[in-house]
Amino acid sequence: MRTALLAVATLLATASAPAAAATWKVDRSHSQVGFEVTHLMVSTVRGAFSGFDGTVETDASGKLTKIAGTVDVASVDTKDTKRDDHLRGADFFDLAKFAQMSFTSTQVTGDNTKGYTVTGNLTIRGVTKPVTLTVAPIKGPVKDPWGNTKGGTSLRGKINRKDFGVNWNAALDSGGVVVGDEVTLVIELELNQAA
Repeated sequence: MRTALLAVATLLATASAPAAAATWKVDRSHSQVGFEVTHLMVSTVRGAFSGFDGTVETDASGKLTKIAGTVDVASVDTKDTKRDDHLRGADFFDLAKFAQMSFTSTQVTGDNTKGYTVTGNLTIRGVTKPVTLTVAPIKGPVKDPWGNTKGGTSLRGKINRKDFGVNWNAALDSGGVVVGDEVTLVIELELNQAA
């Protein structure tokens, strides 16, 4: 009888204990950091970076509190080697001088029902500007077959590349330009809860 009472007391204590805040690491093999930009005024070119890292922090209720990440410029991939080399050059990302881009949130509003608005500092080519991202509610947590605690979310935002000194363009004979100024950020994240 005493053993049963102790078991019930332990169960109740565990159930009433508050959840802890958590840090989540981005699972690179199941995530994507991509972008979209208008090409020749008639189509959209999509690209992605294979080299990136990041963390997401949540409070005890599971609410998002912070996002931070870096992207390796050398890993850009638009499915065209010549274009990718151009993007790495001084006309665009200037890899020789600026190997990484980074983002660190400064303010998070919203909740895990409707999603979040995240404001933070984005640095590209050594230029740091505030940007605002829309972040979907964090899904999970779930356990994968190997016992890891997983979550997931997606981020969207728009920036003007010229704000970061990415100014290259060329005029078209018919009017317009080769590359649009507005770039859409498209990010899908799967997260691993840190131990």
